[in-house]
Amino acid sequence: MDVITTHVNADFDALASMLAAAKLYPEAMLVFPGAQERNLRNFFVESTCYFYNFVKVKNLPFDRVRRLILVDTRQKDRIGPLGELADNPLVEIHAFDHHPDSPTDVAAAMQVVESTGATVTILTRLLREKGVELGEDEATLLALGIYEDTGNFTFVSTTPQDYEAAAWLLKQGANLNVVSSLITRELTADEVGLLNDLIHEAQRVIVNGVELVICQVSRDRYLPELAVLVHRFMDMDNLDAILVLARMEERVYLVARSRLPQVDVGQIAKSLGGGGHPTAASATLRDLTLVEARERLMTALQSHINPSRHARDLMTSPVITVEPATSIQEAHVKLTRYNINVLPVVNGEAVLGIISRQTVEKAIYHGLENLPVSEYMDQRVQPIAVDANLAAVEQAVVDRRQRLVPVMDQGRMVGVITRTDLLNTLIEHPVINEPSADALSANAGARQKNVTSLLRERLPRPVIHILQQLGRLADDLGYSVYLVGGSVRDLFLRRSNLDLDVVVEGDGILFARAVAQERKDVRVRAHKKFNTAKLIFSDGLIMDVATARLEYYQSPAALPVVEMSSIKLDLYRRDFTINTLAVKLNADSFGTLIDFFDGSRDIKEKAIRVLHNLSFVEDPTRVFRAVRFEQRFGFRIGKLTEGLIKNAIKIDAFRRLSGRRFLGELQQMLQEEKAVDCLGRLKDLRLLELFHPKLKLEPKDLALMEELEQALAWYHLSFLEHPLRRWLVIFLGLCDPLKDEDMEAFCRRLSMPDKLRLEIVEMRGLALVALNRFQRGPTPASVIYQMLKSVRPEYLLLIMGKASLPAAKKAVSQYLTSLVKVRPSLGGGDLLALGFAPGPIYRQILDRLLAARLDQEALTREDEAALVAREFGAQAQSEAS
Repeated sequence: MDVITTHVNADFDALASMLAAAKLYPEAMLVFPGAQERNLRNFFVESTCYFYNFVKVKNLPFDRVRRLILVDTRQKDRIGPLGELADNPLVEIHAFDHHPDSPTDVAAAMQVVESTGATVTILTRLLREKGVELGEDEATLLALGIYEDTGNFTFVSTTPQDYEAAAWLLKQGANLNVVSSLITRELTADEVGLLNDLIHEAQRVIVNGVELVICQVSRDRYLPELAVLVHRFMDMDNLDAILVLARMEERVYLVARSRLPQVDVGQIAKSLGGGGHPTAASATLRDLTLVEARERLMTALQSHINPSRHARDLMTSPVITVEPATSIQEAHVKLTRYNINVLPVVNGEAVLGIISRQTVEKAIYHGLENLPVSEYMDQRVQPIAVDANLAAVEQAVVDRRQRLVPVMDQGRMVGVITRTDLLNTLIEHPVINEPSADALSANAGARQKNVTSLLRERLPRPVIHILQQLGRLADDLGYSVYLVGGSVRDLFLRRSNLDLDVVVEGDGILFARAVAQERKDVRVRAHKKFNTAKLIFSDGLIMDVATARLEYYQSPAALPVVEMSSIKLDLYRRDFTINTLAVKLNADSFGTLIDFFDGSRDIKEKAIRVLHNLSFVEDPTRVFRAVRFEQRFGFRIGKLTEGLIKNAIKIDAFRRLSGRRFLGELQQMLQEEKAVDCLGRLKDLRLLELFHPKLKLEPKDLALMEELEQALAWYHLSFLEHPLRRWLVIFLGLCDPLKDEDMEAFCRRLSMPDKLRLEIVEMRGLALVALNRFQRGPTPASVIYQMLKSVRPEYLLLIMGKASLPAAKKAVSQYLTSLVKVRPSLGGGDLLALGFAPGPIYRQILDRLLAARLDQEALTREDEAALVAREFGAQAQSEAS
């Protein structure tokens, strides 16, 4: 059996090439390996392609395939499940392609590869040479592929052969009206939105004297029309070169177009794992954030070609390696024994990744020394050939910021190149230009825009004046100062937040004292150990001031960029990208938003993402914060981040958390308005059982939680002046399934203060006794009062939440709204006047009068006096005698 296939996300050139190949291999089956672009899917519905020999990949008998014909691709990783046929020695491969060679190309027994605008151009020439006649529909389909892939003969990749092929197809009866109607179409709403984002996110950068446009966009779902929109934008603005990074479905896609001979986007894409032509190329970057992808692209763009030296001249040999099952501890011993900093992880001849001393030591610090290196190795390793030139070496090292690059010769690792090897070479023969003055500005590499109007809209005027004053003081001291963290995030979420944090590139304590000298309404509380301070204003405003003083090297052999790196690496230590935004306060750039890690994009996309893969290992409590932020803001935890949460659970990263830290995180979570949703998310992520194995959050527990939330809402509306521990109410609902001994053990697990633990055990018992009584039937008001007078409000709401009868809920409501306020009219002085000597008798009488008032036995002062005379008169006479 012969099979004709093409690449996933097939376009019209791919389809046309498949149909042309079917004329050369008439017995072959046509199989799409995966999804097609939407244009093509729509075309299928309306066209005659049903009459061709198309077969679904799931129905293909793989064991019967003896010849695989590839068109418009030769890359094994682009043909989906059909890639296994490429590994079958019984399958002969033929290939027809117009793309340049790639390291992942299959070994074809026969191939025709030519540099044309479309692959179908090659196949059309072969049909013409063989004298094959085409019908009108067939000619139209083939022409459609040529017209699309050459942009109606406007792309610079168009060749004379494309014109000749189109001319022959027109002679065969190709209908240009059909071609025009299919290629020229209205954009969908999603496409208009994406094109709009491309326009607004475009940034013009100069790299080694060449002006480029770089865009970053994000979408939750994959939009196959990205390449078309990129080209349209290029034409609209008459751009010479554009590179677009698009994050879609947890992958980052690069689409690059160039009209400049200096910008070979095919080579750029190839260095990032993709490929294409010098004028049009693409790449797919897996397991990278958009921030990391941009950094890799930016360093790739810095490269110049210098073929005088090759990888064999730089490499170190022999290579010391470890296998994927090697433990972290064993890797540490090997690193120390040979005094090296990076180890390749290999399985036979295959290089799987690298593990660095920094990662190993950090993993050991977190108690992970017995895990295999495969858990934490960096898989973003691209080996290079032994004859690769210096530019290729530079790209491999700098693009990925690796310390080591394997050097391969005929599939065998013959050496490695380290950063030091490359750096020594670059110092002697520099390939990367020194950054320009503009590139060394404080915020190079960060997204920037002015948000002064947003500050004025969301912050009180006095606070704006304070921030402006901080900027002026920073200028006087030669510092840079930034508003950072949650308050900046909440500006974009239109949420009030005056919990202000400031980061100073300089001495934070000195800066805080300078503020206090300038303003008489401020006092400073300094923390020298952490080089931080608090500014405490007389009106109650509190501002935290922190110091950031770190360096960052933008490229090998470049001078350290202190201004940029300090704030950048300070923000890099934070938990999630949405909390990495900063607003500069210095006078000349007041209100400039600094966004190194695409935090504003994640806010727009409502996504919670960590900054690095060991984030939850370093601080497992970030997991609970991720859930809190997700539910508070209506966001979602990104797929990669959720995978890292599951990894943290798998390695039991929480085992070292103290009970007090567990309690602190739980209290904060239960204090949230959407506390119940947070608990539900913890259950989904299998985190709830970390607190106690018997916390299951079954449907009946969720129903109780909903009742408790309603009770809380009622209480807050009715008793605004009375404080309430909201978290404790939800906590009681969460723990409701636990028996008394489990409840006490849980409280001890959380290292609760003894006072709180004893309160919970006692008060819960009183509440459950009262609930049991109220559920049995009508209860006199005096009994309600007596049973509830010692019960704190949180436990009263527990009764309301658990009550299945309205009478029980009403009992608590009656107590809180009226019974608690009832007092008898007679007091101690009245009893003395009635002849009662002071003593225990007073408490008995007053308790009886209160009960009578509650049960409406005595409605007036006179009624009370009569009751006292009737029930206690004999005791008064006895005392008088």
